[in-house]
Amino acid sequence: MSLIIRPLTPDLWPALENLFGRVGACNGCWCMYWRIGAGYRKQAPGRNKAALRQIVERGPAPGLLAFDGDLAVGWCQLTPRSALHWMQHAWRLKAVDDLPVWSISCFYIRKGYRRRGITSALIKAALKEARAAGAPALEAYPLDGDLTPSASGTGYLSTFLRAGFKVVARHTPPRPIVRYDLHG
Repeated sequence: MSLIIRPLTPDLWPALENLFGRVGACNGCWCMYWRIGAGYRKQAPGRNKAALRQIVERGPAPGLLAFDGDLAVGWCQLTPRSALHWMQHAWRLKAVDDLPVWSISCFYIRKGYRRRGITSALIKAALKEARAAGAPALEAYPLDGDLTPSASGTGYLSTFLRAGFKVVARHTPPRPIVRYDLHG
């Protein structure tokens, strides 16, 4: 499989719709959880979809799509942490410091393509995009698979450690905050 990874721009919206499916990836979230918290569950998936589409239309790209040929097979939300308003109030994800980091907040990999290195490829591309945007560091909020059996839309700690990220905080043990220094 030869992946092509591209920022999500308005012309690629149909590919994201195809990837997320009719329901919207994770129970109608449409990647709004990190922006509005559990409130995404209180509104119809169509409203979450419309909200993400408006973000895409307004720009800049809120994430990256991985393609196998013409088929979108993976998604990674990538944005300045400051754009993820709900996260500013989540005690388990509170900011480590006042550095204006960028965040990888979630992934969605198409069924049939999971466990094939797409998350790692998206992380590598996210590092490149964040560096090009002038971000001082890139953060993520994976689950530590050694401490929880939960499935993860945020990736696993082991994947980020292999990519060179370092644990910078553990406000709650199974959900570390990891960071990659882009100026180092």
